[in-house]
Amino acid sequence: MTALTLSTSSAATVRADAVVVGVAKGAKGVVVAPGAEAVDKAFGGKLAAVLETLGASGAEGEVTKLPAADGLKAPVVLAAGLGEAPGKDDGYGTEALRRAAGSAARALTGTKKAAFALPVEDAEAAAAVSEGALLGAYSFTAYRSNGNGAKGGKKNDAKSAPLAEVALLGGKPRDKEFKAAAERAQALAAEINRARDLINMPPNDLDPKAFAAEAQAAAKEFGLKVEVLDEKALKKGGYGGLLGVGQGAEAPPRLVRIAHTHPKANKTLALVGKGITYDSGGISLKPAGHNETMKCDMSGAAAVFAAVVTAARLGLEVNVTGWLALAENMPSGSATRPGDVLTMYSGKTVEVLNTDAEGRLVLADALTRASEETPDAIVDVATLTGAMVLALGNRTFGIMANDDAFRTSIHEIAEEVGEQSWPMPMPSELRKGMDSPVADIANMGERMGSGLVAGLFLKEFIGEGITWAHLDIAGPAFHEGAPWGYTPKGGTGSAVRTLVRLAERTAAGDLG
Repeated sequence: MTALTLSTSSAATVRADAVVVGVAKGAKGVVVAPGAEAVDKAFGGKLAAVLETLGASGAEGEVTKLPAADGLKAPVVLAAGLGEAPGKDDGYGTEALRRAAGSAARALTGTKKAAFALPVEDAEAAAAVSEGALLGAYSFTAYRSNGNGAKGGKKNDAKSAPLAEVALLGGKPRDKEFKAAAERAQALAAEINRARDLINMPPNDLDPKAFAAEAQAAAKEFGLKVEVLDEKALKKGGYGGLLGVGQGAEAPPRLVRIAHTHPKANKTLALVGKGITYDSGGISLKPAGHNETMKCDMSGAAAVFAAVVTAARLGLEVNVTGWLALAENMPSGSATRPGDVLTMYSGKTVEVLNTDAEGRLVLADALTRASEETPDAIVDVATLTGAMVLALGNRTFGIMANDDAFRTSIHEIAEEVGEQSWPMPMPSELRKGMDSPVADIANMGERMGSGLVAGLFLKEFIGEGITWAHLDIAGPAFHEGAPWGYTPKGGTGSAVRTLVRLAERTAAGDLG
């Protein structure tokens, strides 16, 4: 994990391998952002002109390296684009700062220490820069021959190692708000990166049992309560959804309950995560070209796991219980077949029309079990439907809920923390498409609006009177393109920030 320090040093005198400044697109060209005054002075007030000569424009995601001018201790200056320059009385948005810091951190791979002199007017801006830098510095190298984690591997090559230390200039280390912001950013980024590691881990090493062991280890480290239901306990308890999905795999399913409790808490949040550690589609086998990234189908469980641990690390005055519904969906002679009927933990029967609609089956059991504890609210997170990707693209997750105000609150929270989301409806007329001639409900409905159909299916398993929301993160959970901002290639840790801020708001009493 990249180290983070707060510093009151000047950008001109700080001892670092590089100093990062912000630049933006102004009406007449490149604009040097606040925080870079000392660096601009070293360039004789011509830093913007020099950058324009090198082709810089200040656009978001743009990074430009140049040798430092005389008078600067750091040998390299890196200008990170912030996008459009704000108005005279406006500041730079937190997401612009987060993305610029992330782009800079990625560009400084192989660097020991970088000083970030981006606009930091208050603790909120400091938190954004810290988060962006720590998330942008992430890399997954455990399985490379020169990776720290590979068996028999050598230590990381210095040139490919993540940025080792971020010094946040203007960070006011003795200020309580700045100190708290830095500590929160470190805890949050560490857990998001833990989620990313789990998502990126190959499925031959991360099956349901191994995932459960990760939860047990974290629980021991951070004082969490953990309970793991193995296949025998699941069978005894009647968890037909988890067992039905997992029965075709050699690695049996697990249901993990991991909980942060606080003695002063008067609210409880239940978070439920889809944890399909590999999804072949089962008997309804996915076509070629759709299997290769299906190790990421446990991203919802990874997000829930990370959020619960973050709540514990931050000592939030709210009870947060995570439910990880873990299974492997494989085709074999023992696998569930299209046409089979499963008896769920709730007692409802489900006709399985498509074994590739398995996420809703494992979630249904976990949602029913979570409802039994009568939490104040339940939020489930899942890479559930390709339909949501078609509707919202690769960077935005959908939000459905049985309470409009709660759905709106989660949308606002997601936007606040920099996660793109959009509220989605649950049209009641789509429920009829899941009527089954042989069971209480089928796991498939109408093809058009199938992402909404999946939400309606999950709603059937929420306890009466419990506020619930469903986050379909199928688009942003796994990024297959080139890295951008603080978003790496591979697992992203989508929804962790939203869940953590939801827990913080609940602890503060802001959600009623």
